[in-house]
Amino acid sequence: MPKHVLAKLETELKVLKQALLVEIPKEIASAASQGDLSENAEYEQALAKRDIYQNKVVTMEKRIAEVASLDINRLPRNKVAYGTRVTLLDLDSEKEVTYKLVLPEELADHPDHLSISSPIGMALVGAVEGDEVKIKIPAGIKRFEVLTLVTVHEQ
Repeated sequence: MPKHVLAKLETELKVLKQALLVEIPKEIASAASQGDLSENAEYEQALAKRDIYQNKVVTMEKRIAEVASLDINRLPRNKVAYGTRVTLLDLDSEKEVTYKLVLPEELADHPDHLSISSPIGMALVGAVEGDEVKIKIPAGIKRFEVLTLVTVHEQ
């Protein structure tokens, strides 16, 4: 499992739970103290905010469970998967491009990183060297040949 991603998600979850336990109840109480709740927009907004944060907590807990269950040792050693650095040949432009497939949480400020859940990332998963991969994009179909791949086991 990518421990740095798990740590980042757990920190975000802690912030959300802190807001749910401390900040939002204060907002609800403050809005409720302003009088008639049936026509109190601030009270309704505070309740809606609480609901949004509760949904985010549930989503974050599910994501943490998914990331925690990722076993690097079970990833394939000869196919594109999470953590693979893959060099592709764009068959239309004849240009080479190299990406590292990562989780969405790892994308920040890495132009050569590609989310494994993006359309290109999903199309590449399972490919081996020499495969032609066709990817549907808004402008049509992009075709790539997988030139080389270095799995997470080899890095």
